[in-house]
Amino acid sequence: MWHYQAPLRDMQFVIEHWLQAPQAWSGNAAFEFLDAALAMQVVEQAGQFSHEVLAPLNARGDRQGCRFEAGCVQTPDGFAAAWQAYVEGGWPALACDPQLGGQGLPQLLEAAVQEMLYASNHAWAMYSGIAHGAYLCLKAHAPQWIQQRYLPGIVSGQCLPTMCLTEPQAGSDVGLLRCRAEPTAEGRYRISGSKLFISGGEHDLCEDILHLVLARLPDAPPGSRGISLFLVPRRLDDGAHNGVRCDGIEHKMGIKGSATCSMLFEGASGWLIGAPNQGLAAMFVMMNSARLHVGLQGLGHVEAAWQNAAQYARERRQMRAVQRPVGEPASAADPLHYHPAMRRTLLELRATSEGLRALGYWAAHLLDQAEHASEPAERAIAHQLTGLLTPIIKAYFTEQGFQQASRALQVFGGYGYVSEFAIEQTLRDSRIAMIYEGTNEIQANDLLLRKVLGDRGAALQQLLALLREEATAASAVAVCTALGQALQQRCQDLESAWQQIAEQATLDAEYPYRAAGDFLPLCALVLLAFAWCRAARVAQALPEHDERRAAKLETAGFFFAWLLPQADRHLAGLHSARQPLAFLS
Repeated sequence: MWHYQAPLRDMQFVIEHWLQAPQAWSGNAAFEFLDAALAMQVVEQAGQFSHEVLAPLNARGDRQGCRFEAGCVQTPDGFAAAWQAYVEGGWPALACDPQLGGQGLPQLLEAAVQEMLYASNHAWAMYSGIAHGAYLCLKAHAPQWIQQRYLPGIVSGQCLPTMCLTEPQAGSDVGLLRCRAEPTAEGRYRISGSKLFISGGEHDLCEDILHLVLARLPDAPPGSRGISLFLVPRRLDDGAHNGVRCDGIEHKMGIKGSATCSMLFEGASGWLIGAPNQGLAAMFVMMNSARLHVGLQGLGHVEAAWQNAAQYARERRQMRAVQRPVGEPASAADPLHYHPAMRRTLLELRATSEGLRALGYWAAHLLDQAEHASEPAERAIAHQLTGLLTPIIKAYFTEQGFQQASRALQVFGGYGYVSEFAIEQTLRDSRIAMIYEGTNEIQANDLLLRKVLGDRGAALQQLLALLREEATAASAVAVCTALGQALQQRCQDLESAWQQIAEQATLDAEYPYRAAGDFLPLCALVLLAFAWCRAARVAQALPEHDERRAAKLETAGFFFAWLLPQADRHLAGLHSARQPLAFLS
């Protein structure tokens, strides 16, 4: 009963028209070999893999889950074979350095591939979800010999990494962690302690697992200033098993085919990554990549929910609609998508999916520019913008993944609540993304406290300048004038909001923390207004017979009329946050 087809035409629209990425690649030495045709060939092949290999395993993985016996984890039937097919296709190497065996393709294409993997099988995609972040972390901070020894295995897919942060007493507050690292005469460290909620801590997909572990040196200062990062392989070079083992897996609400492990490190051999007591700085390279990928999980869930709800609404007939499309004869029962309540839900699903895709791909494209743009100023601006966008994408995309899956389930009625229709699995699978890689509340605090107030609005002003530039361009196109004017107004609303927050923060130190939960979705809605304003404008350059030309303008109109007014609720929430919250007794 599960349906997923990669939305290739919309992906092409975003990559070629909304972003105009091929033009940027042609002027960039790192990507000058890449053109639009080759890029879409990569995307199409990934879509075929997702549709033919991963999607059929999605429900099976949910039913079977993972099995744990005597320290070993067996993944659901077909998962290991799918990983081998993924490796043979060269997919782990997509955006990696060619000198390390990678293909050297942009992170924009990596983002498109990841969206499809998560949409078709979130649990399976968890095993490789942090691989690129681990690759970036080791490439930036590991000694040369470790890079030469371990990076080729990550690039080829012969080994998979984990991120070992959380401990029973230390969840979001990593400063409380107790895992210890004792130096040895050989230059190694003996890692001892326990970690939990470790995705892919043990599995049967590949030969080796590389654990990136946060731990404390004997002379480390307290709190987060005393955390170091270590690489701990499951097996040593002589083939011996290292002193790390899984002692159980979690039984979860969703993503049941992903092994979420409790790990014991019992004097395991490890090597320091980066400087002593600077582990968080090194780990954040990995976490920032992971947060973008988690945001893409939300996008994948919205897209899958939209596709399945739209298909069901076309097939299911219930009652007579008040109005029908022109030329459609009356009948005793009409498809659900004729009824206004369902049309509204389906349009919201489509507007959300396509809007998030534009923003998510833009962030990935900015990552490429931050690393490869020819001008230092251009790299600096791209780096600044990605820092600002990352918490918004992680938090807002994942919230929409859950909320839109819930709306899609409503289209199915009672059938949506039973397992034969997999929308209930989408709802369950999507919920975890709002929690891991930094809860959405932490993302909201990070955005407002560190990324906006922390630099006195410099990055936000840079972003607003880009949004206002688009508003001006759209206003000059007759059919988009009203959209451009509305975007200009919302930019002013957002600028006024952060200025008022900055003023109020000088009077009430807790105010920004109370306001953060409304400030982030306000930013996200203004960004979506930007996404749809630009989509409607650039779509007018498409040929008249291209159905996307009218569809983009129509969906943009729906977003501005029906969804953007939610910004007013968040503006009101910023005002309400001036009232202190009572302490519960």
